[in-house]
Amino acid sequence: MSVAQAIGTQNGSTNTVRGYVVGQPTATNTVIRSNYPNDYALALADSASTTSTSSMIYVQIPAAFRASWGMQSNPSLLGKQIDVTGTLSAYFSHAGLISTTAFAFAGTTPPTSTTTTPPTTTTTAPPTCTGYYATACGKSGAALKSALNGIIKNQTKLVYQDVPDALKVTDQDPNNSNNVILLYSGISRSKSLSGTGTGDWNREHVWPQSHGSFGTAVGAGTDLHHLRPEDVRVNADRGNLDFDNGGSAYANAPGNFWDSDSWQPRNAVKGDVARMLFYMAVRYESGDQLNLELKDTVGTGGTPYMGKLSVLKQWSEQDPPDAFEKNRNDLIDQRFQHNRNPFIDHPEWVASIWP
Repeated sequence: MSVAQAIGTQNGSTNTVRGYVVGQPTATNTVIRSNYPNDYALALADSASTTSTSSMIYVQIPAAFRASWGMQSNPSLLGKQIDVTGTLSAYFSHAGLISTTAFAFAGTTPPTSTTTTPPTTTTTAPPTCTGYYATACGKSGAALKSALNGIIKNQTKLVYQDVPDALKVTDQDPNNSNNVILLYSGISRSKSLSGTGTGDWNREHVWPQSHGSFGTAVGAGTDLHHLRPEDVRVNADRGNLDFDNGGSAYANAPGNFWDSDSWQPRNAVKGDVARMLFYMAVRYESGDQLNLELKDTVGTGGTPYMGKLSVLKQWSEQDPPDAFEKNRNDLIDQRFQHNRNPFIDHPEWVASIWP
């Protein structure tokens, strides 16, 4: 398929597009041809001399392909003709090719002309210890934690008011595109009920704002890797409690338990909760004006700590990443923050950092 055909076929189908690399898109109407800021995207056109963005298609580059096909790492790609396979859908609010699954120089693999309906999720195989995680390969303990921090802190940061719309994408009900799945409740609720009233859902900070005093500030306060939709009342009742086993059954969200100093989520998301906290403890170190840490205790209150570490490790083992969690990680990476939760891709790293 040519770039012109791809621009006219933005219908969510999957196809292979052939075009010349003409730069990196950084905004809806902006494509740069030098001093590339990162490896997240490239622009294709039917001619290598094209300068009009209306004649370009913007290509999303997932983590697994950035080392080989990102513009910052491979500036010599400019002017080369390549074939890219992905989903024909908007990117940067512009004609795009997202959730890409294959890149090749033109002629090295035959382009397909088959159009298919995209799958219900964009989940891909977890990246291996190459590419995105290359600098973490072979490391363990504190060295691994430091290497992962250096990788995942390279991200696009959202502002707080944009979080609800992002959650409508990352937490969409796979069986009902009009709804989101609430974290603790497990309920499928209408996306339109984002608000502050009874029956609405709002933004749950799995690592509470008060445990580090980051509030809703850009960064930790807006990081999608620990923000999830939840019923307004359930969110308020969970408050800033640590996580642990035990307590009394919580009537407003069956399967959850709570007491004066801890919260136990339903079984299906115990691992999800643990891996979100592991991410936060690695992502936000002293260089980020924060030094979030996990402790093997509860009742941590207003300190930059969360617990209970030994229980969180158990939960991560008992509830490994499922398709929903993996798909969510992909969407945050591909469409919003351009970074990943390494403990979804590599759950074995939990024991290496927190033996």
